[in-house]
Formats: sequence, structure tokens, C-alpha cells
Amino acid sequence: MKPHRLCMTHHLVLSYDLHKKMEIYRPHKAYPVELAQFHSADYVEFLHRITPDTQHLFRQELTKYNLGEDCPVFENLFEFCQIYAGGTIDAARRLNNQLCDIAINWAGGLHHAKKCEASGFCYINDLVLGILELLKYHARVLYIDIDVHHGDGVEEAFYFTDRVMTVSFHKFGDLFFPGTGDVKVLINVFLCFLYLYLLDANTTDLSPGALEIGEREGKFYAINVPLKDGIDDTSFTRLFKTIISKVVETYAPGAIVLQCGADSLAGDRLGCFNLSIDGHAECVRFVKKFNLPLLVTGGGGYTKENVARCWTVETGILLDTELPNARLDTFKLSLARANQHGLSCEIYGLYDIDPTTFLRMVCNLPDDVLPFSLIEQENLNSKSYLSTIKMQVLENLRSIQHAPSVQMQEFIILWLLIAVIYEFQVPPDFYIPEFDEDEQNPDERMDQHTQDKQIQRDDEFYEGDNDNDHMDVG
Repeated sequence: MKPHRLCMTHHLVLSYDLHKKMEIYRPHKAYPVELAQFHSADYVEFLHRITPDTQHLFRQELTKYNLGEDCPVFENLFEFCQIYAGGTIDAARRLNNQLCDIAINWAGGLHHAKKCEASGFCYINDLVLGILELLKYHARVLYIDIDVHHGDGVEEAFYFTDRVMTVSFHKFGDLFFPGTGDVKVLINVFLCFLYLYLLDANTTDLSPGALEIGEREGKFYAINVPLKDGIDDTSFTRLFKTIISKVVETYAPGAIVLQCGADSLAGDRLGCFNLSIDGHAECVRFVKKFNLPLLVTGGGGYTKENVARCWTVETGILLDTELPNARLDTFKLSLARANQHGLSCEIYGLYDIDPTTFLRMVCNLPDDVLPFSLIEQENLNSKSYLSTIKMQVLENLRSIQHAPSVQMQEFIILWLLIAVIYEFQVPPDFYIPEFDEDEQNPDERMDQHTQDKQIQRDDEFYEGDNDNDHMDVG
């Protein structure tokens, strides 16, 4: 989860000029009160207060909030959380205000964080915060997760509501983290009674799997697709398209949030699937075709070079742009070659790297760049197993019958009341001012803020109107 992979993705996006086809937005750092829309106030305050130098004074709190091995305390931890959470929150707001159709935050997607504790290097659950923003304008939101790990934090947050449907495709079994997300779970009857009693739930359903599909109003709105090691492109995409098509048809969401964790790629240091970048990206392409407001985030991914290539390809897909070297997954960055250029992994986050050099390094096949191929890994997901999973999920969807209705008027009035209480103000740089290139004085230098708002037209031949280095050919 080191930020080097984001820096690498950023430079690949720049190298392919994809940034010229979209608006670049610098989000605000999420305020503590915004983080507390989901997380407990005491947990947010603790994240704000803890530092590596003082953590030895808070051993009890570290245990309480699950900070330690998988969720270490590091310098500027809270600012890190504010940045990636602010990106997802602002992305949702721009979708709500119809300022864009698709919003991307590759830094987001930390889906394990719980209301009162960290988990799996996820401290603040930006996905839940983004979905809460979307619910202010949309009656139903669909959450899709293709990370190799179960999206347990998001599922848990919306476990008792039908306003959010969560669909997670992930590895399950063999004590794989986080150990949840099966279609059916056999539960000790005593523990089940105790669970229902503590929740004061109005249900006596003690059937196997009752606690893995949602409860109360949210029953059947938590969908899990547990998979085994080695699943390949064909099996994964076929299952994905079948289930997601039925979900969208049945649930009729107003917006979609897609978590694109890249640890489901073949060769990931922590993953165990056998997906190529093409297979992973095909899921993004399929979801985009629904033409619904779409918020796309990153997630896991621990082989940095493959993560950067994957998210760059998927950025191109979301922009309807075919990349010149579309087969980015056929090459592997040579660290020896990188070191020759002074581009060691340790300095990615410290220095700007020339995008042209970076592109040549990654995609131009120098002598010492090794071809990347899928790992020879047995696919343990038999046709009968995948068919059973599909049938179970479709059966649960039939139990829904139709999309739930929501009395939005009462909800909007409630939100307006909250807005008055908190004196809510739109963060700076939220609304895009009207910009007319014809009114721009060519003798005046354009500031970075204005440049970020420009989108290059597909039919433009030169880099800009002021490019006089080329002559038209009659």
C-alpha cells in the first residue's frame, strides 16, 4: 500500500496524455466532522492525535482501535487519511452535482476500515463516506468490489439497509484475510441467538448463511461471490457479467461505486488469482456500459509495476481511449534499468520523474526488460463450483423481487437540517467556473488551476492553439 504505486500510475497517465482528456481536481483534505459521518468521533480524534513518537503512551488505545502490525502508526497518518478520503468524498459530490459522469480516485478504496477500528492497512473507509454522499441524491447505490480480499468494511456499514447493495468478488477459505464473505456460513446456534439478541433484531431466521446476506431491511442486499485460488479471465469475467447484469436489472441503482483493487491480478505478492490486466479491465469496461454515475477507486495491489499498468489501462477505458501500447501487461519494469536512471523505488515519492523517460522505461522493451506472462497456477474453481455460487446468488436476488422504494422527500429535508446545523459549505474549488478559451489572453500565463480544468478535444491535432512549430499541409 506504499504510495510509490500511485506515483507510478500518475506518471503513466501523464505519459499517455490521459490527463488532457479529463478534468484534474485537487480535493480538499477531509475534515474530522466529515470522517465522523461514519467513524466514531473518538476513533477519528485518536487518529488525529497519535504519532510514532507518542504511540508507546497509548498501548491500550492501540489495541482498542486495532492499530499495530497490519495497521502501523506512521508519520502524517491522519493527513494521509484526510487526503484519500477527501478525494472520494469530493468525487461523490461532483457526481451528485452532475459535474462529471465518471470520477476516479485511485488513492481511495480502503474497504476494510470499520466504524471504530482500523483493519488491513485501512484506517478511514473512504468508500463508505463516498456512498453516504451519493445517498443524499440517489435512492439506491450499488457497490462492486473486485479486490482479492472481501470488502467487509463496506458490507458491514450497510448491512441493515436496502439503500446500498454490496457485491464482492473475492478469495475465501484457507484462513485468507479477512476470513469473511462466504455465500453460506454455518454458525453455532447459540452464537446466532446471542447475535440476534444483542442486535435486538426482529427476525428468527437461523438458517445457514443468515448472517452473510444482510439483515433486517438489508436482507439479501449483501452479495458475496467467494472464489478459490487461480481463477482466470474467462471464468471470472463470465461470472462477473452474469451476476452484475442481474443485480443492475433487479436493484436499479442510481449510482455505482466500483472498487478496483489490483491484488486480484496474477503475480500479486499477496493475491492468489490468475487474472490478467485485460481480464481485470474488462470488468471496468462492462460496468461503464451501464451509463450510470460511476465512482471508481483503487484498493489493494502489492506488485507496484502491475498495479500502475492496470490502473492506467482502466483510466484509458473510462476515457474511451485506446492506449498506443495497450498491452501494458506484457512487460515488466526492470528495477536494474530503473536504477541506472536513478529511479529506484525509494525515491518515487520524493522527486518528479520525466514522464517520457518513465514511459520508455516501462513500455519500450529495453534489453533487460523481461516479458510478463501469467503464472502457471491451477484454477481450483471448477465449473460445478462456480455454477453453485451463481445459482445461490441469483436465488438471493429473486428474493428481493424488485428495487426498494425510498421516500426521498423526508431524507432531503433531514439533510437540509443537518446542513444548517453544521453550517455546511462547499469546499473551495468544487464548482468549475465557465471557461472560454477565446477570451483567454494569449500573452498571459495560464495558472495551474485553470490548466487543470481544460480538456483536450479528441479532434485537436496539435498540443495547443499557440503551437506554431508545425504547418498545415494543404
